[in-house]
Amino acid sequence: MSVYHRITFREREEISIRRVSGKSIRTIANELNRSPSTISREIARNKSENNSYRAVVAQCWVNNRLKKPKKKRKLDTNKRLRGFVIDHLKKYWSPEQIAISLEKMYPEDMTMRVSHETIYSYLYVKPRGALKEMLIMQLRQNRLRRRKKHKRVIRKLRDMALIDERPPEVNHRIIPGHWEGDLIIGSTYSAIGTLVERTTRMALLAKVSGKDADVVRKAFVRAFKRIPSDLKKSLTYDQGSEMAQHTLFTKQSNIKVYFAHPHSPWERGTNENTNGLLRQFFPKGINFDKVSNYQIRRAQQLLNERPRKTLNWLSPYEAWQKTVALGT
Repeated sequence: MSVYHRITFREREEISIRRVSGKSIRTIANELNRSPSTISREIARNKSENNSYRAVVAQCWVNNRLKKPKKKRKLDTNKRLRGFVIDHLKKYWSPEQIAISLEKMYPEDMTMRVSHETIYSYLYVKPRGALKEMLIMQLRQNRLRRRKKHKRVIRKLRDMALIDERPPEVNHRIIPGHWEGDLIIGSTYSAIGTLVERTTRMALLAKVSGKDADVVRKAFVRAFKRIPSDLKKSLTYDQGSEMAQHTLFTKQSNIKVYFAHPHSPWERGTNENTNGLLRQFFPKGINFDKVSNYQIRRAQQLLNERPRKTLNWLSPYEAWQKTVALGT
């Protein structure tokens, strides 16, 4: 891949001579080994007042622009605002979550406003060294390419109820109490269970000592133990063998389990998205056997306290509290 270099004064002289001789922009670009858009932009930005292009005049325009002092960034000059942004980045909030929360928390104070684009720009340009590395690590990772996934052999579980049999109310997300579940797998076959409520996006994390069906069932029953009975209506899961004891799970928790179709993660999209967010706390390759209960509870707390765009910038915890208060 070729690297762009600024146009030099010598090139500006060549452009000026060729323009006077009547050569086209494309021809000039070919002769100078530049792209036509580069030559066109150079002429448009640095032409004389009479619309002609002269090398000396063009160089003067460039020099004047370079001498202008750069405008200081808002996050450079506002220490209070910068502190708020950095503190919440450390809590794994996204720049957009921070920007919206500032508007809600400081509705009359315009000095405490910053766009998420400005936060991203500042984050990648200004911080240096360990601070920059640490802050960028707080951001959710965006992959350029999807990783190839190995095909799993799906063994049909006994007495399964497929997702097609779920009540229609589940799809509309109006009535809370319908959950999605999964395991996040770490190294050495370690794992944690993830459960997320579809309406409020409230997440529960369950530490498990492996993928054994008996272990997973007991962990999920414990996780749901403190949830009000009217907020435990259904659980949608994939057809993993760890849910082989779903009938006993339903008997112990009173939660009906429905199973997604094979290789259809979008049918549990809320849970898939939650698992992606949790990778900020638990990166791929982590050994969950070495993760403490405190670390798991802390990750659950931080995730549920972050405002969500899909919840009109309420956090899952706030949405959950409203639901519990209504007694639905």
